[in-house]
Amino acid sequence: MLSLYATYITTMSNENITTIHEFDFNFICEFFLKMKRQGPGSPEITLKALSFIDNLTDKSFIADIGCGTGGQTMALAQHIPGQITGFDLFPQFIDRLNCNSKDLNLQGRVKGIVRSMDNLPFQNEELDLIWCEGAIYNIGFERGLREWRKFLRSGGYIAVTESAWFTEKRPAEIENYCMPHFPEMNTISNKVAQIQTAGYMPVATFILPETCWTDHYFTPMIRAQEAFLDKYAGNKTAEEFVELQRYDAGRDK
Repeated sequence: MLSLYATYITTMSNENITTIHEFDFNFICEFFLKMKRQGPGSPEITLKALSFIDNLTDKSFIADIGCGTGGQTMALAQHIPGQITGFDLFPQFIDRLNCNSKDLNLQGRVKGIVRSMDNLPFQNEELDLIWCEGAIYNIGFERGLREWRKFLRSGGYIAVTESAWFTEKRPAEIENYCMPHFPEMNTISNKVAQIQTAGYMPVATFILPETCWTDHYFTPMIRAQEAFLDKYAGNKTAEEFVELQRYDAGRDK
């Protein structure tokens, strides 16, 4: 059967209808290249999720979709066998992933490819595990689950993180901030129901601890912001980009 591992809140927009995707492609890439992770998470949480998955062998095929520079990819590769392919739209992210793979002597079974998550190069029932930390929202939660399912073999797993409400009711300010840009946000129970409707059997779900946001994402982001503003001093677009990151960080707290 198939599985889900995690659900958590993530926001990347502001109430002025500006989103990270509206900035120059190269600007986004350069900024996030300065960070080990391009979204909240940690090696410990990656391994926690991995603990719910079994039956992987040297012949297993794993896809890490929306892999970024491969922070979680390397954690996976150091703890499971099989061939791992990471996919991301940013060529610089993939270059970094492949360099990291070589540095860890994993290049024989870990590689990155520049590719959109809506155009994956797999045959039906080719994969044993699909991994997607904090990126499925780019294609849409339900769409991703539906379209990627055909790539999984019988007994395969899918592990994703997704935005979710922790309660049925929340302050209007927060809901108005999130919903225009993340219309699929829903409660965890409803997300699990969507997973089941897509033909999966949930094995586990858990909420990311606060440290995945603070220690592993926002704190490194502050350092990246400082370096970015030093390089682009006086550049209005760079300043607006950093301001958006700070706005989101303040709201996510």
